[in-house]
Amino acid sequence: MTSAGHADRPPAADLVIAGCTVLVHAADGGRIDFVDDAAVVVRDGVIDAVTTAAAVADLPADERIDGKGQLAMPGLINCHTHTPMVALRGIAEDLPVEEWFNDWIWPIESNLTETVVELGALLACAEMISGGVTTFADHYFSMDRVAAAVTRSGMRANLGWGYFSSQGAEGRERSLDFALRAAGAADGRITTSLAPHAPYTVDDDDLTTTARLAREHGLMVHLHAAENRAQTDHSVERHGLTPVEVLERTGLLETDLLIAHGTGITDGDLSVLRRATGRIAVATAPRGYLKFGWDTTPIRALASIGLPVGLATDGAASNNTLDVWESMTLTALVQKSTERDPAWLTARQALDHATAQSARALGLDDRIGALAPGRRADLILVDLTGPHTQPVHDHAATLVHSARSSDVRTTIVDGRVLMRDRRLLTLDVPAITAELARELPALTRRRQDRRIQEYDG
Repeated sequence: MTSAGHADRPPAADLVIAGCTVLVHAADGGRIDFVDDAAVVVRDGVIDAVTTAAAVADLPADERIDGKGQLAMPGLINCHTHTPMVALRGIAEDLPVEEWFNDWIWPIESNLTETVVELGALLACAEMISGGVTTFADHYFSMDRVAAAVTRSGMRANLGWGYFSSQGAEGRERSLDFALRAAGAADGRITTSLAPHAPYTVDDDDLTTTARLAREHGLMVHLHAAENRAQTDHSVERHGLTPVEVLERTGLLETDLLIAHGTGITDGDLSVLRRATGRIAVATAPRGYLKFGWDTTPIRALASIGLPVGLATDGAASNNTLDVWESMTLTALVQKSTERDPAWLTARQALDHATAQSARALGLDDRIGALAPGRRADLILVDLTGPHTQPVHDHAATLVHSARSSDVRTTIVDGRVLMRDRRLLTLDVPAITAELARELPALTRRRQDRRIQEYDG
């Protein structure tokens, strides 16, 4: 812990949170610990100090929050989602993925308007702020409107304009143009990626060009790959290569690459990923895998070769919620079941995936993911006084296995309070949902001769 005390009286802080328990990471980014009766001092959107409550008792501050009975921790990070798809929440249930895409989602998405995209993104931001998510990585269309929602909401995001090879060069060029224009928007809270959809919808020439552009412009690439084992098997049948081997052949493993899902990653793929020269990470969204009857992301195997795995929800059309808290709990439980090992994945490991590893996955680990001096002040306060969280014998176990996203009382990004005592301060949910409801009849009309793409993974 660092002291906020100085020989001379320090200038007023922008924000002081005192009397809380604080989740802290070891300096090497490894071990997670908890410090009671602590305080967080924020200046200019940055964490200035993590200290004791006594040390800040007389520190002047523009705003003070009494953290008694609450736990301060880094804001959660949603490493892969499609925020506008909240407009399709629950519209196609209990279906195999091929029917879900071809008969429902892609015909409906042919009706998308920029208005729906922005309204969906705004509603998604409200949901994530309410659940303690401060940063998300989005992969969708009409991303200027998503960027507008991020700016309005106060959240942090990495945004990529998705494209298919069926769109010709125009799709790829639009993705690059957006990535270059939007980087650094929203007072620096927006970073950007190139966003080819997947190896089964984007051909090798486009993937190779994407890799070259990513290296030239210093951009991350965010795509779906090896989403399930069937995709991997189909890729081997057609090309003699797994999707991960396609990524290697096209040069994408030489870039900063975020792979969504990866439940179809094979043992043989591990050696391919190990020799990658780029920064490679995987995003896991376990709820959707359970719904589709897929395997899960091989987190233990990926950890063995040093790859970070961030937590995600995917879009609400498949996952139904953007609740990263639920993703954290399910990751811990599903990994134990899959590995047949109750000692893996521990509550502290799950918290690490939700914070530090998710920040690494987005290339933002120098800015967010831990409460430490110099990091951006993206943090949440979790109420641990409810009957379902008492008594607290182990803070990590309580957070992962007892607490819920609705226990988040306050959400802060860049030192700005976006939700205080469960009240959203930047977004008007009733107004957003009322406007979205007026758009739904035109959006949800299905025509099988109009699809944005054909699923044949």
